[in-house]
Amino acid sequence: MAEYEVGMVREQGESAKRASRELGILNTKVKNDILLAMADGLLEGEDTILAANAVDMENGKKGGLRASLLDRLLLTHDRLVQMAKGIRQVAGLPDPVGRILSGANLPNGLTITKVSVPLGVIGIIYEARPNVTADAIALCMKSGNAVILKGGREALHSNKAVSDVLIAAGEKAGLPKGSIQFVNVPDRAAVDELIHLEGLVDVVIPRGGAGLIKNVVHNASVPVIETGAGVCHTYVDAYANVPMAVEIAMNAKVNRPSTCNAMETLLVHKDIADAFLPAMLEAYKKAHVTILGDERTRGYSDEVQPATEEDWATEYGDLRLSVKVVDSLEEAVEHIRRYGTGHSEAIVTDKYENARKFQQLVDAAAVYVNASTRFTDGFEFGFGAEIGISTQKLHARGPMGLPELTTTKYLVNGNGQVRK
Repeated sequence: MAEYEVGMVREQGESAKRASRELGILNTKVKNDILLAMADGLLEGEDTILAANAVDMENGKKGGLRASLLDRLLLTHDRLVQMAKGIRQVAGLPDPVGRILSGANLPNGLTITKVSVPLGVIGIIYEARPNVTADAIALCMKSGNAVILKGGREALHSNKAVSDVLIAAGEKAGLPKGSIQFVNVPDRAAVDELIHLEGLVDVVIPRGGAGLIKNVVHNASVPVIETGAGVCHTYVDAYANVPMAVEIAMNAKVNRPSTCNAMETLLVHKDIADAFLPAMLEAYKKAHVTILGDERTRGYSDEVQPATEEDWATEYGDLRLSVKVVDSLEEAVEHIRRYGTGHSEAIVTDKYENARKFQQLVDAAAVYVNASTRFTDGFEFGFGAEIGISTQKLHARGPMGLPELTTTKYLVNGNGQVRK
């Protein structure tokens, strides 16, 4: 593990910037060949990667990393196979670069064509998920972007091993040297340097907890795409199908509680609470979910702990859930507006008017009717892998696939026109 020195990340930024100019004009076949070589290289480097991951896992256990984060950190043969499969899937996706988006012939004879081009250099800052390393590299390579990766301390050895393997395999297949940069230091100062590389880094994308995202958004001097923080809600309407509601609410919390699209607060209409909550709370009890509820929710079980104001705004990322009984759909919407993060929200209802009203009133990247919030995912949406889930409104919103990693350029052709 290297020690941080002032300027080291800038040097990586300069190298990535140089490589981006060559990478951005590679044709589709060359990029796909690079990705396929990376997928093969990932599996060929399995022993090295798993050995590095074992070091991180041991350090995580000693450091008291909670079970959900250890699960996100763990790499296995099967997970590496899935990571390689994901890289191959990206290779099979349409090339987002060079798409003709619009065009016009002007009265003065100029021809204008709007085309998609790479962003340039993307900095990605993320925590405790080595699979993100492979996903980010694959998406950036296919979209013609150089990438600077700054993973979390918990996964430093794993991320380094994965990136080393993919860089080596990619460069053998024609990847411009310097296209992938891995910041091999845990120091926070490296993050501070990365997010201030104006002129070198075109955009920074933070992926992780609310604290990481807040730090980057508030302190960066380069553009930022805010992703990930997910205080997601499921509202069980008075007209919900109870068995369906139980299944959806169970999946939204328990399937992968550490993900940003997992539900953190369950809102239940008072008219269906008697039919729904006893069965729901019993199911959560069997799944070892800790429930924090309002006064009315606590009336259904002595095991429900009191919810605080802080709980309603908390992204637990664990088997913990806030539950509140509300008097109306409007109250549910107001609660979501106050505590939601604009990620994913859901209503369970058999009443069409209520479904439409909820989708119109709730402002989030994804708003569901009768489905789990766990579907907010680039792969599930049919985009292939994703670079993150944007919770802001400018440039991109929701799961960010390949098209979101491009910007536009206007190609203007004339035959001697001058402006009068």
